[in-house]
This record gives sequence, C-alpha cells and structure tokens, in this order.
Amino acid sequence: MIIDKYNQRVQNSHSLLCVGLDADFEKIPSSFKEKEFPQFEFNKWIIDQTAEFAAAFKPNSAFYEGQGDQGIKELKMTMEHLQQKHPDIFTILDAKRADIGNTNNGYVASIFDWLGFDAVTLHPYLGKEALKPFLDRKDKISIILCRTSNPGAGEFQDLSILPPLPLAFGSEAQARRGEGRGEGQKLSLVVAEKVSKEWNTNNNCMLVVGATYPEEMQAIRVIAGDMTFLVPGIGAQGGDVEAAVRAGINSQKMGMIINSSRGIIFAENPAEEAKKLRDEINKYR
Repeated sequence: MIIDKYNQRVQNSHSLLCVGLDADFEKIPSSFKEKEFPQFEFNKWIIDQTAEFAAAFKPNSAFYEGQGDQGIKELKMTMEHLQQKHPDIFTILDAKRADIGNTNNGYVASIFDWLGFDAVTLHPYLGKEALKPFLDRKDKISIILCRTSNPGAGEFQDLSILPPLPLAFGSEAQARRGEGRGEGQKLSLVVAEKVSKEWNTNNNCMLVVGATYPEEMQAIRVIAGDMTFLVPGIGAQGGDVEAAVRAGINSQKMGMIINSSRGIIFAENPAEEAKKLRDEINKYR
C-alpha cells in the first residue's frame, strides 16, 4: 500500500516532519534570484539541508503556477531532484483540487503521472463521485480537507449538519427547522466520518486537520481511527506542537504529517530549524 512508503520513512528518519516547499519568489534570497532557475535552486538547497530530518516534502502549487511556464518547469525540476536523490521521502502537492470527474482525470494525469507526486490535497465539496479518479488510484494518496488551520475555517466547517428527515415524517416547514431529526454534527466531523468509513476503501485516503484546532483534531481522531492526518498550522500560523501531537497521534505513535513551511525554509539555518522541530515533535510522541 502507498501509505507504507510514508510509514517506512517515518520509522527510518524517526520523524513526522513535513517541510513545506513554499518557495515564494519574492521571499527567496537574492543570491538565488540571480540563477537561471531560482525556485528550483532554492528548493534544492532546502531539500538537501533538511532531508535528514524530513518524512515528507510538500510544495504548494500556487507559488509555482504564479510564475507561469517557468514556475511549472521548476516544480517539475524539484520533483525530479527528489525522485533521484531522495526517492524514499513522501511527496505531497498542496493543490486543493476539486472538480467534476472528467476534469479530475486531467489533474490526476498531471499531478500523479507527469509530476510524480505521491499525494495531493483535495476539496470534498463535490462528493465521492467527483473525486473518484483520485480515489481509484490505489498507488497514490488523496488527502481530503477536513478541519483546516486558517482563522476563518469555522465559517462552514463548524456548521451543524442534521441527519436526514424520514420521507414519511413531518412537513417541509418542519424539515427546514430540523424538527424530529435529533442532534446535529459539525461538518468537519461529517467529512471525517465519510472519508474514513466510506471513501477509504483502497486505504489511500488521509485528512487535512489543522494544528490550530487541537480539540477538533482529537474529535476527528476518535472518528477516523489510525488514519494519517496532514497537519498544517505549526510555526507561522501559531499551532502548538505539544497540543497537536497529543491530540492527533494515533495508536502506532504515527499517523501525522506535521508541516512547517516558512518557519523552516526562510530561517537563517533551515537544517537546524528542521532538526529542532523534528525533535520537539518526537518529545510528545
């Protein structure tokens, strides 16, 4: 199973750390901007500095798409470097794709086959049927947004979803008010249940669960069992390492891909920061 690649890397590197390759062109050091392929050269330097401490690398596609043809080329070069020099490290494209099925076929071909990523982040809003081209790829991982780390996440994710009203019961007005339908459940928990219990038939699903909401993470862990979480929000977004690890670790003392981007890649010493965060995470495992 594809999840075995990540778990094996966790065991070999003694790490749950994911380094986010968010190579914002405006922020990379000027010495790299002078090169022919600045984002790639910056990524290559970061990868070679931090690979010892990383279980995964995760570029965000926006930073490359924003640079046009050049950016996409440099993303491809970054993946080729990882495949050649660090083939055992798990790779994620943070692209947050979602569309109808036949359009997703194109995303699948681009992300999994041409670029060669092990995993991609996806929106669940269009449902299982639309995401089927991703879910059918037993050799790749679909990482479904569940409880994201941004401050406004609760606008939809905290909405209470009521169970369906039996067809033979009540009026339309009662249905709108939710009468006779019992207690509701937060949308994020509904997503966790759907993905872990119904979508994960190929054992190739994960969930995005932000470190900034440890209580929600703990509730999602109860629902999702040992499923692996991609955990953004550590570092610049203010997520607490101890709270996140205690809430999200699974029964195997794994089950988390804890991402840090800006806090590592734009640090004065990326290797030192990666090791520091790797070791802090391990302290609470």
